[in-house]
Formats: sequence, C-alpha cells, structure tokens
Amino acid sequence: MSGILPVRKDGKHSALNMFDEYSMTSPMQLASYAGFTEAEVEGLCKRYGRDYKQVSDWYDGYRVSDIIPPDPEHESLITTGRSPEAKKYCLYCPLSVVKAVRTGFMNNYWNETETYEALQQYIDWNFDGLKEDVAILMEGGRIPVDITGYQNDIITFNSKDDILTMLIHLGYLGYDVDTKELFIPNKEVLDVFKSSTKSRDWTVTFRALQNSQKLLKATWNCDQKTVAELLEAAHDKAGNRVYHSEAGLSFAVQLAYYAAQDYYTIIPELDTGKGYADLAFIPLKPDIPAMLIELKYEKDANTAIAQIHRQKVPDMLELYKGNLILVGINYDRSVKNGSVEFKHHSCEIEKA
Repeated sequence: MSGILPVRKDGKHSALNMFDEYSMTSPMQLASYAGFTEAEVEGLCKRYGRDYKQVSDWYDGYRVSDIIPPDPEHESLITTGRSPEAKKYCLYCPLSVVKAVRTGFMNNYWNETETYEALQQYIDWNFDGLKEDVAILMEGGRIPVDITGYQNDIITFNSKDDILTMLIHLGYLGYDVDTKELFIPNKEVLDVFKSSTKSRDWTVTFRALQNSQKLLKATWNCDQKTVAELLEAAHDKAGNRVYHSEAGLSFAVQLAYYAAQDYYTIIPELDTGKGYADLAFIPLKPDIPAMLIELKYEKDANTAIAQIHRQKVPDMLELYKGNLILVGINYDRSVKNGSVEFKHHSCEIEKA
C-alpha cells in the first residue's frame, strides 16, 4: 500500500491493524527511500553540472531516522551483541530536484501538485493559536508537537497538534524525532507558506511576533525601559472590563512573551512552597537564561522583586543560579485617565 497519510484510525480499534506503517514521522528501515538522499542529489548535480549548494538551499530539509531490523548475521550484532544504531538522513523532494536539475531553474515546483489554498485553509482555522505558531516557524523557529493523538485523516482535528501532525505527513513541515519539534524544511516550502499568508490579516500577527521577539531580547539584555514599554503596549490591548484584573495582566504578559515558547517551558503560578511565582520560564536549551516574572498592582517593581526573594523562588531553580533573570512588573490602577501616569507600567530586572 502507498499513500501520503498513515492508515485511518477508526474508533478505538483500526480494522487494518495488521499493517506496518512507514510514515514521515516513523519511516523505519524505508527512511532512505522516502525521498532523494544527499548523496543521490549530489550525484545528479555533478552529472548535470548544477550547483549543489543552491539545490540544497531550495529543497533540502526533511530529517528522518531509520530503525534497522535485527539481523543475526549482521557484523555489529555478532561482534557487540547489539543491532546497529539507526542512521539519519536528509531527504529531498524527488519531483522538485528532478525539475531543478533538468531545467537549471530553482523554483517552487510545489504548486504544480498542490495549491497553497489547501495549506491556507488549515492555517486560517487558527486552532489554539495556530497562526502565531506559523509565524514563528516562518521566522526559522521550531515548535514542539505531540503527534500521538492524530487520527490520520484531514477531517478530524481535536487539537492544534493534530493539524501540525497532518502537515508533517503532507510534507509542509519537517519533524525532528529526537527533539519532538517541527520546522519548515526548506525555501521551496517556505514560499508556499508565504503565499498562504499574504492577506492583510497576517500583518497584525507578524507585527505581534516581532514585538514579542524584541521583548524577549530586551529581557535577556535587562533593558528595563523597553520591557516596560512593550508590556504596557501588550496590556493596552486588553478590554476595559478585564484590564484591571490580575488574570488580564497575566494573560497579556503571557501573550507578549509568545515567542518565548521556542526557548522555554512556561509555567504559570509556580508553587514555591511559600507562595507562587506568577510566571516561570524554564529553558529548553542550556545556553538560555531561566526567567521568573512577578506582577504587581499599585505598589512598585522593586516590591515584586523583593517578593520573589522573600518566597525563596530562586531556590526552586537552583540549577540555573548565575543564569537566572528576575523580572518585576507593576502598574498603578488608581491613577486617573487624565494623568500621564495613567496605565503606566514600571519594570525592575535583576540577575540571580
């Protein structure tokens, strides 16, 4: 059997459970046959006098890993008692490579077999904030994904992860089996995403992402003024009914730090034993600082920092001592709207 998607899961038990499935997320021993390998593409470029680097920039990007079936006669098994380790492959779309090599013209050949409207439909549903994730991916970021709940069809979606998993199987996204992250594989597919996000509706999304990335960098650089200004701007987007609630401020701050999900696991209300830290950012990569954010009303940012120390919150993240950033945010909600201090936010940042 062959196809794009794995066998459809029908109810609790699939009627076709006797099949071994070889998919883009688990190609197993057929991994090297799911597309052209680097060696094959390099050979074609030499044969036809094409620039391999240019072809690679346009069409490389899919990362797969095989699993070698146990073979009693394999040298590794005989000498070490263990089967050989899985190999990793960089795969290329055969159709695009063949056309580029034949014509010498690097182009998006994807649209000849699939229109960008198909991708646009799934993105425009904006399931669980899918648009923001797509914006991060288009900036070269990676997004963690859970592929286990997908029902293997293009109709049944219970979460954002289901849609993203489907896009992996359709070739719109690459999947890193080691980190469980997805990404846009190459320039050709990026062009399809750009075509799918040309509408004016996307201007706001991309601007918000740029501000979020700017906020994250300002926090890492301990730029208190910029952090306060960007958080104030994000909070101003909240409606008047929820603006002065702690939940409203917390939601605005989490939304403002949206780009941080590429670097952190974000934990609201981290239990410290002596209270709660409003927001904790636990790094996904060792070279990124951990962050703790405390929010206050009608006090001052220094009070927020003092509360973090009083509740011994940094002790919860002892592993990150020397690479920990404490952020206190405050604004005075009692200030009248005629004052220049109306809805003004202050920020204090300290390294620990």
